[in-house]
Amino acid sequence: MPNFRTLDLNLLRVFDEVMAERSLTRAAHNLSLTQPAVSNALRRLRETLGDELFRRQGQGMAPTPRALALWPTVRDALQQLQGCLSPGEFVPAQATSTFVLAMADATAAELVPGLIDILEHEAPGVSMRMVPLTTRDPRRLLEEETADLAVGHFPLVLADLTARAQSGEAVAFSHQRLYDGEYVCVMRAGHALASGPLTLNRFCAARHMLVSFSGRPFGFIDESLAALGRKRQVVLTVNQFFTAGRVVAHSNLLTVLPHHFVRVTGIAEQLVLRPLPFDVSPVHVDALWHRRSQQRSAHAWLRQAVVRAANQAFTGESGCTSPESGDH
Repeated sequence: MPNFRTLDLNLLRVFDEVMAERSLTRAAHNLSLTQPAVSNALRRLRETLGDELFRRQGQGMAPTPRALALWPTVRDALQQLQGCLSPGEFVPAQATSTFVLAMADATAAELVPGLIDILEHEAPGVSMRMVPLTTRDPRRLLEEETADLAVGHFPLVLADLTARAQSGEAVAFSHQRLYDGEYVCVMRAGHALASGPLTLNRFCAARHMLVSFSGRPFGFIDESLAALGRKRQVVLTVNQFFTAGRVVAHSNLLTVLPHHFVRVTGIAEQLVLRPLPFDVSPVHVDALWHRRSQQRSAHAWLRQAVVRAANQAFTGESGCTSPESGDH
């Protein structure tokens, strides 16, 4: 039986990082250690606990049942200890940090005004950089620390994370729901379909423009149509919502946009909104981040600021008192 009194607690930090990353190389990078040092720490912990803990699996590391059982307790204990030792290291009024957020232009149009309000009143030395969200799976951006936070519609990512967690695998990412989006069919004022019922037949017979981050002319609207045995004609794809709004206002194309986004385009009076003539799955907008940032007080402040900006955008609550998918 291992003797806790003689256990080097630094070994548990290495164990936690390897569990989160499933990679000695990435764990070593996060801990600012060499890979041999991480390997040596794992060897010592194996000897102490009398268990192999990890086995090589392809390019990564697969934990043993003992490691899977230990990790939740080890992780919680380390996070509580870190919180006790550095509860207030990030002071917004004094900070000069720069955060990078990945999101679509429609999401930025909703959230950035509230974020700027928070910065001006609470953290004047903090800056934020918005980068385009060009994928439905931003985990690589977060893994490589290209972005601190991604905001958008990530149904496949969240489903994968849930499945991994339910099977006992380590989950390296966390998420938080910000708001739900309602999508509508958008056309120019005076379009032939702007009056009268917008039936499924008329919708499918029209020419369409698709907002697609990837350039692929098939999105979740097309998935919903395919389930009905129908399809539409996509003649143009663009990668920005604002571009879509301008194009549709001066053409006979139809497009599908977030309902709340239309009001911030500046050309809402030139557009007509019609309900979609079929059911589509709800569009949830979430913030997604890597768990290695979970306990950093600066990152915690960033996440809270994004939540407050979302609340301000959709409920009118001030963010100083206390978005969207591509391919559719």
